[in-house]
Amino acid sequence: MPAGNDDATTVLFRPVGPNELALIRNSNFTQFPPRLEGQPYFYPVLNEEYAAQIARDWNAKDPNIGAGFVTRFRVRSEFLSRFAVRTVGGSIHKEYWIPAEELPEFNRNIVGKVEVIAEFSFNRTG
Repeated sequence: MPAGNDDATTVLFRPVGPNELALIRNSNFTQFPPRLEGQPYFYPVLNEEYAAQIARDWNAKDPNIGAGFVTRFRVRSEFLSRFAVRTVGGSIHKEYWIPAEELPEFNRNIVGKVEVIAEFSFNRTG
């Protein structure tokens, strides 16, 4: 899909918890925060179904996190072409492994805003 400046972009998704979402919000929804120590990669995924599965089944069900959010954003395809798509489970489980040190450049290649498109909450009664 062409962006406003005619660069081809790829739509990606990322499941996040409340803490990461707060940092994304602090950037005015323009970038993802640096990886924490012990997190060598940033993992954007290729489809909403996979992102929702993580947000719903991992983030929201973890009582220490309590909620999961699905974000959607566009990245310049030319930048992404440097990285392989990895399948890490079933056919829907496709993701990029962006080295943590390349996340600032990844962020510079986001076109537009990071959008929150779904939210899942921990159900203490279930």
